Amino acid sequence: MLKPLLRRPAAQALLAALLGRYLALALRTTRWTLHGAEHVAPHFAGEPAVVAFWHERLPLMPALWRRAQLERRAARTSILVSRHSDGRFIGDLMRRFGLDVVHGSTARNGEDRGGAAGLRILLDRLAGGAHVVITPDGPRGPRRRAAPGVAQLAALSGRRVLPCAAQTSRRRVLGSWDRMVLPLPFGRGVIVCGATIAVAREDAAAALPAIAAALDDAAARADRLCR
Repeated sequence: MLKPLLRRPAAQALLAALLGRYLALALRTTRWTLHGAEHVAPHFAGEPAVVAFWHERLPLMPALWRRAQLERRAARTSILVSRHSDGRFIGDLMRRFGLDVVHGSTARNGEDRGGAAGLRILLDRLAGGAHVVITPDGPRGPRRRAAPGVAQLAALSGRRVLPCAAQTSRRRVLGSWDRMVLPLPFGRGVIVCGATIAVAREDAAAALPAIAAALDDAAARADRLCR
């Protein structure tokens, strides 16, 4: 039902504003705990990273940017989103939480979808000291199957992948392809940051299973901590 609306720029902007306000309220009234602070500390201190998490946790992850802001260590952060209408909507939403938006999707099945141009921009951002955020199974799945772009970006930039996840005790799981998690206000939340992963420039593809496993582990740990 929302898809026809999202094709209209005015409706898209309105929905992004409303959802952004709702998420800000829900995330602000959640009591957050950070697990894996030792893994994220160098990046809070300014070391650029490729921050990765599954697409389903996207509405929860602004809690991590807020944590960085509270510690007065916020660095410029860019997020890769699709060029399609749903990606533009997500981009409008993420801008409300202080992220720069780069349009272009990671390639699957030989289809680029703007990935090469997006990759170049993200490499420039990392070289300039910014963090980069990627949902490796976005924008349209398959769910929890990582596209090669996350490993390619880490390999070419020389930056490490920081696997993350979040969960909250009060939530709704949507019926979308990724089973996206929508936080409800006044819950108890956790942010999980795992050990960073180095990706060799000469064999980026070899790191992809380890990255996917680390994202699964972070999500599973966040879920356990919120039971």
